[in-house]
Amino acid sequence: MIPIRPEGAEDPAALALDVMHAMRPGVLQFASLPPLSLYVHLPWCLKKCPYCDFNSHEWRGGASEPPESAYVDALLADLEASLPLVWGRPVHSIFFGGGTPSLFSPQAIDRLIGGIRARLRLEADCEISLEANPGTFEKDRFKAFRSAGVTRLSIGVQSFNNTHLKALGRVHDRAQALAALEEAATAFDTFNLDIMYALPGQSLQDLEQDVETALSFKPPHVSIYHLTIEPNTVFAKYPPALPEDDLAYAMMDRITEMTADNGLARYEVSAYAQRDHQCWHNLNYWQFGDYLGIGAGAHSKLTFAHRVVRQVRFRDPQKYMDQALQGLPVTRSEDVSRLELPFEFMLNALRLKEGFKLSDYTERTGLPITSLQKGLTLAEQKGLIGRDFERVWPTALGFDFLSDLQALFLADT
Repeated sequence: MIPIRPEGAEDPAALALDVMHAMRPGVLQFASLPPLSLYVHLPWCLKKCPYCDFNSHEWRGGASEPPESAYVDALLADLEASLPLVWGRPVHSIFFGGGTPSLFSPQAIDRLIGGIRARLRLEADCEISLEANPGTFEKDRFKAFRSAGVTRLSIGVQSFNNTHLKALGRVHDRAQALAALEEAATAFDTFNLDIMYALPGQSLQDLEQDVETALSFKPPHVSIYHLTIEPNTVFAKYPPALPEDDLAYAMMDRITEMTADNGLARYEVSAYAQRDHQCWHNLNYWQFGDYLGIGAGAHSKLTFAHRVVRQVRFRDPQKYMDQALQGLPVTRSEDVSRLELPFEFMLNALRLKEGFKLSDYTERTGLPITSLQKGLTLAEQKGLIGRDFERVWPTALGFDFLSDLQALFLADT
């Protein structure tokens, strides 16, 4: 690990030193750099959901909205300080995540996108996505986000069943979800709809009704996630009664059938899309591309000529804003070691149904394909992958037991 500085220190030369380190010779050798994305974290929510382990914070200030102007100032200062690390590289996608980015006004998002465009070279077809919560929906708000430059909306519906929404701690109800989707379908050429399954008290019929309702809006993309109990959440402290594994597997099978019948192909373990409507930003993660993350608690993964570097921003929003305005937003920076890179790559690439090209592994990690050989042999013996001379892909069994498959590539395996 090569920390930029101890947390709390204020060395103005810290970032320059980090750039100098990134450019030094090292044990890896990259002939070219992968595509670059930008992630922007907007950390506030109306209410913290009991299952959520993201860096999100309930807005409890005196005003009705977060300090969006001050936070945008901090984000742009963060980006400005980070430019030496990505100078000259084109950006293929931008993703506003949270938290609840749609808490921010369209005017704030417009200012932020304008500031990003002034500092980074965006591809002409750059995908600009924004996560939205139906609980923040009001008429014409989504159209205003489109006018601000957002090209893709991702709506966190989770369920259309009011009982399940209440169990999940969501601030919206079925009627708000339906209204939000109606506007999204008219305002955006492509949008994503988030659904969760294996919810407390959910039956197979309940799940089918949720999926039927979702598909009735003809969404170009649907993300469907199994509810999991994450550490340090309310659900971890007070676990709800969830469906048995057999029922959850039946739900997954039914989801795959229903989405396929409606022209949505499963291209990632939790994602279904019409042709040409896959999420570019998430694809870049899964293909082990680079991403610069700005905002409270944001993570980055950046490739240089001889190393791969990960960074983490300050997690507390106020601390982050204070540090970013000083040009010191990063609390930790470290090289990804040669031993970690195979697992880091496979953790992402095996989420994709089509898997990955062997040549992509070498290009994205700087390592020979022989560094994967032990794990590939074990995975093939267990029936978890298929492979030929050009590509590796997870089998149906590998998709069902993805965590077990990924674990075969841990450094100590």
